[in-house]
Amino acid sequence: MKKTVAARVSAVPSAGHRRYDPEAIAHYYWRHPWQVIWRFVHISVSFLTFWLLLQWDKWLGQQESQRPLRAMQLRKLLIRLGPTFIKVGQALSTRPDLISPDYLDELTLLQDKLPPFPNEVAIAIIERDLHLNLGDIFAEFSPQPVAAASLGQVYRAKLHSGEEVAVKVQRPNLLPVITRDLFLIRLLVQWIKPWLPINLCHDLRDIVDEFGCKLYEEIDYLNEGRNAEKFAANFRDDPTVKVPKIYWEYTTEHVLTLEWIHGIKLSRTDCMVAAGVNPDELIRIGVISGLRQLLEFGFFHADPHPGNLFAMPDGRIAYIDFGMMDQLEESTKESLVDAVVHLVNKDYQALAVDFVKLGFLTPETDMTPIIPALESVFEEVIGSSVREFNFKVITDRFSKLMYAYPFRVPAKFALIIRSLVTQEGIALCLNPNFRIVDVSYPYVARRLLQGESPQLRRRLLDILFKDGRLQWQRLENLIAIARQDQHFNLAPTATLGLQYLLSEEGQYLRRQIVLALTEDDRLHTEEVQRLWNLVKSDLRPLFFIDVAWEALKASVSHTLGKEEDSNSLVVAP
Repeated sequence: MKKTVAARVSAVPSAGHRRYDPEAIAHYYWRHPWQVIWRFVHISVSFLTFWLLLQWDKWLGQQESQRPLRAMQLRKLLIRLGPTFIKVGQALSTRPDLISPDYLDELTLLQDKLPPFPNEVAIAIIERDLHLNLGDIFAEFSPQPVAAASLGQVYRAKLHSGEEVAVKVQRPNLLPVITRDLFLIRLLVQWIKPWLPINLCHDLRDIVDEFGCKLYEEIDYLNEGRNAEKFAANFRDDPTVKVPKIYWEYTTEHVLTLEWIHGIKLSRTDCMVAAGVNPDELIRIGVISGLRQLLEFGFFHADPHPGNLFAMPDGRIAYIDFGMMDQLEESTKESLVDAVVHLVNKDYQALAVDFVKLGFLTPETDMTPIIPALESVFEEVIGSSVREFNFKVITDRFSKLMYAYPFRVPAKFALIIRSLVTQEGIALCLNPNFRIVDVSYPYVARRLLQGESPQLRRRLLDILFKDGRLQWQRLENLIAIARQDQHFNLAPTATLGLQYLLSEEGQYLRRQIVLALTEDDRLHTEEVQRLWNLVKSDLRPLFFIDVAWEALKASVSHTLGKEEDSNSLVVAP
């Protein structure tokens, strides 16, 4: 029996899904070159023609004026080359470290919609994988697919038990096709990279390998089913998020059967309003669920485009298509929060170190020109009105910086950037006046104030203290911002905060507060008075407020050694 490349790809025994192994793939094809030679010629001629056009522009001195046209031609070229290259284009559209802004804008227009493959082929795949006739599995099965994309197509069906389901069927022979193309792409990037409009500070084969790993995960429907169940488990206590049930008895690597979602596409604002769904509330749910994925669970949906998100008639948001997911390590989440803290504090030197920790820069990078560049980009953003802030603006400005300096976007952050910008784009379609910070700021402030973990508490202290001095204004701003979230209750947060303040871990905070109140050997209570006026209505029911206040006065008294000073430390009720 002829050995195929699929047999060369190692498998994960417990999961049953194949792992991308570029060395094994290359070993196979170098021994079987006749399997790729004509595809190689097709791809090479396509890119050679494109390169000749670029050289023609250079010879005529028309590079700038012709760049938009060439960017459009590159997008169409990728579409003609098929599913793998469409996915390549989509991946590159999230890589400002690789693609110049003109090409980046054009690649964001790539659509992965393709003509469906024949129904009889799809039915044959279902029957082959499930070892049953179609009529034995489904009482009803749509005569045509309801959606077709680069990797598969979806049918609407009904089980004999009466449950409506979506049946996702993978394109035939997709794994060998993708494997062959990945091998050729990896080979070609080394030859054509001098003429590509990309940043060449890194080995492009590493980028191809990152892409290959994610693509292999995406075409394994068993892996997608496990992702869906993990995602559902994370949101099991959240009544605003819906995840479809997976029917494992009718699911294989190439066929995925899941609960049919009776929802409205997020692009159909009129239909949502007609169904009684509040678009603004749906935006809030979507943004909060996205932030929870990144900052709480670390497991996030990396492809939340309008086709994968639905508004439910009961006001919930439904997620589908869990093929493109990623997991953030705890250390990565902590480094992200560090970067946010240093950005808030305008500590650009520490921010540059954070970029090294996160993998955007190598440890050997000379930071001398990068720190002023970071300052020039972010000072303008931070100084602008919060109402004018959006991720697309940040991405566009940062893209120019990344293209000019030796930045590289790690695969995880390429997916995060894509996720955030896509979600913001959906929200702006629903409400053109929407600003993502109106929802995200209160959520982040609430998370910091609640400080459920020692790591979050340390980051909060980093924000509240600057040069050893307590920044009362920042604390006041955090509380005011957090209260914009209607679901935020200050009393439980204050309970956690006071418990921490009076604990052994809070000894440092108690000392810093006392030092702030007794600076220059005199009491400074104006800030405390203003803060108390902000929160007193929420905190009055907490019986231990007086106890905590007496403890703080005692600390002041101990520090000053003057009982009369502590008696003068009074905040009006």
